[in-house]
Amino acid sequence: MTHSPTYFYSIVFIFSLLIGSFLNVVIYRLPKMLEQGWKSECREFLADELAKPIQTDDSLITLSTPSSSCPSCQHKIRFYENIPLISWLFLRGKCSQCQAKISLRYPLVELATALLSVVIAAHYGVTFTTLMLLVLTWGLIALTLIDVDHMLLPDQITLPLIWLGLLVNINAAIVPLSDAVIGAVAGYMSLFSIFWLFKLITGKDGMGHGDFKLVALFGAWLGWQLLPLLILMASAVGAIIGISLMVFKNHQREQAIPFGPYLAIAGWITLLWGNGIWSWYLSSLT
Repeated sequence: MTHSPTYFYSIVFIFSLLIGSFLNVVIYRLPKMLEQGWKSECREFLADELAKPIQTDDSLITLSTPSSSCPSCQHKIRFYENIPLISWLFLRGKCSQCQAKISLRYPLVELATALLSVVIAAHYGVTFTTLMLLVLTWGLIALTLIDVDHMLLPDQITLPLIWLGLLVNINAAIVPLSDAVIGAVAGYMSLFSIFWLFKLITGKDGMGHGDFKLVALFGAWLGWQLLPLLILMASAVGAIIGISLMVFKNHQREQAIPFGPYLAIAGWITLLWGNGIWSWYLSSLT
């Protein structure tokens, strides 16, 4: 693969398509799994709830069960109807049984996963670091869309990626381990401090705790030096999109907007081109 980049990129693209298909399952099912867990914990403390029968929509959901099915007619999706990207095109975006539309987001997630993975592979080559960064990229895709759908950044994805970033940098694969540790702490405390300052002034929660952990995640991978660039980029994009929503979509000022997607996008860009962007930005100020 070292001597044949085309072969390497093709392998990464095809494998990442499969991962993208799995990420669609994670994005849809993980929030439901968390909700089931929360309900189960509540029932342990609420005797009345223990006496109530479990409703149909509370049936156990995991990443592997039940089998994928059409949400409209419950048609069990066959293996040849679940081939990443190809099946959606072959079915023309419709269920083979009831002809209900299949969301365009499914193939787009698969395609985006594959394309972003190839960018990582092209940037870092045939290395162990590439494999680890692919895992990070896949996790960020899942976190982004879960946050868009549910305003939630699950610890089940965020925390393992923090530890993985620290492990990757034990041998300074991206940054020295000391910078990674300081980055994780500084990343968490930066938004944590802003959160409490905002709350003391306004009495309101300005952001979710998952955002703290997401910045800590990037600190563990990137070190502390590039955190200002990450937060600056995420805040700028978030502000532009937030203002646009209020102007063009009648988005209420008090209505929350997920910040995780902007952090994830800014962090991924910083991971690949952060040093160049930061140098350009600093030179433009002088």
